[in-house]
Amino acid sequence: MLKSLRVPDRLFQLVMWLVSFVFAGFLIGLGAKIVADLPRLETRLELDQFADAAALSNARASQREEESRRQALTDQRQLAQQQLVAARNAYRSAHDAYENWLRTRTATTDPRQDPQVLARTAELDTLKQAERRAQVTVEQLDRDLTTSFQGANRARDDERRLLEAAQGDYDRALFRQQLRVFGARLALTLPLIVIGLWLVVRKRRSDYWPLMRGFVLFALFTFFFELVPYLPSYGGYVRYGVGIVLTAVAGHYVIKLMRRYLAQRQAAAQQSEEERRKRVGYEDALKKLASSICPGCERAVSTTGQAPANFCVHCGMKLFDQCGHCSTRKNAFFHYCPSCGTGAQPA
Repeated sequence: MLKSLRVPDRLFQLVMWLVSFVFAGFLIGLGAKIVADLPRLETRLELDQFADAAALSNARASQREEESRRQALTDQRQLAQQQLVAARNAYRSAHDAYENWLRTRTATTDPRQDPQVLARTAELDTLKQAERRAQVTVEQLDRDLTTSFQGANRARDDERRLLEAAQGDYDRALFRQQLRVFGARLALTLPLIVIGLWLVVRKRRSDYWPLMRGFVLFALFTFFFELVPYLPSYGGYVRYGVGIVLTAVAGHYVIKLMRRYLAQRQAAAQQSEEERRKRVGYEDALKKLASSICPGCERAVSTTGQAPANFCVHCGMKLFDQCGHCSTRKNAFFHYCPSCGTGAQPA
């Protein structure tokens, strides 16, 4: 479209688009600051808020106590296990030494060594008892650890049941909060969308349209990036409902515009070529003919064989004629001949 305009006009159009984008950018920045503060109107909800506070606190305290107790028992068991290994090794070492000495004593059969037999046997009994006490200590610590694990599991189960019971209330409260935040965002963005639609419908020909266009871009950005991502998804009803309403409204206007366009085309088909030619703007005619489209009926320019397409085969509008001075074939909408510069004769 810009190629059909004069160079200053093209620069002006680009500058106006730049103004629109800059204006929209500042509006978006201001809107983002405002919208970003909307969620602060609501406090952050936690699942714990909807559970029995006392029971939940007791369950978590029990977990902490059992966790601390289990850590202490684990440390004690490691020490007891080391003591058991040491006692077992001491007994085995003493037992092996006793066996070797006993074989020597049997070989010599010296009755003077009988007291030593009794003493060594008593020493082995003492070491065996120490090993047994260490084994009992480890077994008791294992039982205590098992009890601690069971207590922690019961506390976790209690916590899980309390949170599961609170989940329904939490979900409902969270949904209501999301609706409130969405309502606040909707209250902010809906007027912007309405104003933007009104500007598009009523003010597109205004001298201040570049600024209004910037506002429209801002409204679209606000809708798609500040409102749509926060649509509540509870069952998809709100999201699909909004989509249905927007689609119905957009479809209504598109159908009206299409019917109006078709009515205009039908009315134009009943007019003479001179009347239809007067309705075609100069720049619009040049742009459409450059794209091989008839400015009158907006259909593709067609021809048969080698015959030049001087007229539209669909509506009969003259597209090309000859210069009255040099007979050069030219665009029928040119104001001057591109070959000799002679002014075009009025149709």
